Amino acid sequence: MQPMQIEIWSDIVCPWCYIGKRRFEAALAQFAHRDQVKIVWRSFELDPDAPRATDGSLNDMLAKKFGISPARAAAMNAHVTGLAVEEGLDYRLDQAKHGNTFDAHRLIHLAETHELQAAAKERLMAAYFTEGRSISDADSLVSLGVEIGLPADEIRATLESDAYADAVRADERRAQMLGITGVPFFVFDGKYGVSGAQPSATFLDVLEQVWAEGHSLTLVNAGTTEAGFCEDGSCVVEADRTV
Repeated sequence: MQPMQIEIWSDIVCPWCYIGKRRFEAALAQFAHRDQVKIVWRSFELDPDAPRATDGSLNDMLAKKFGISPARAAAMNAHVTGLAVEEGLDYRLDQAKHGNTFDAHRLIHLAETHELQAAAKERLMAAYFTEGRSISDADSLVSLGVEIGLPADEIRATLESDAYADAVRADERRAQMLGITGVPFFVFDGKYGVSGAQPSATFLDVLEQVWAEGHSLTLVNAGTTEAGFCEDGSCVVEADRTV
């Protein structure tokens, strides 16, 4: 039986993406067929032109990017931090080191070749949102990758080359083809899309609907009574069958 594949486009520095990740995971934990679900993390850069490192606070960066006051940016971050708490996440956005996420996405693709993609995604997001660690500095990425079991020399070789750059760009091109303009975005079996950090109940409903549609029973010779079968507490058997 083919597993259900769920592709998730997100960025490491997207606060709603981490919240959406937790809400989806809560839904998946309740899904009866969770062992037959394959998760694939897809790359998406909210700011492809972001420098490797930025000066100033995250509030300052958001204020400049969206043309709002620092106070308004702080209020936005406080709001999303409160929602993160509800999902068991400890956002410390005052310590966040914003930077370009391209290399971090390449690291996630490298991790996929070691069957550590999910671990890499989680480790990088925790490092950014909770620990105030850089997700763009090469030494930091090597350290984080080693923590989940990736070879240090392989990480450095990846970061010093253009390895997996095409994979990142392919994810982003596919997002454009699908009309994805914001993240998180979840695609179920290539047919159903869910945008945003929806409540866990919504994700669970979609999981059950997609599973039912993709694994429904097709009856052969439906309606015939030539072969014996039981229905509604009674049995229908072949009348002239000789044993």
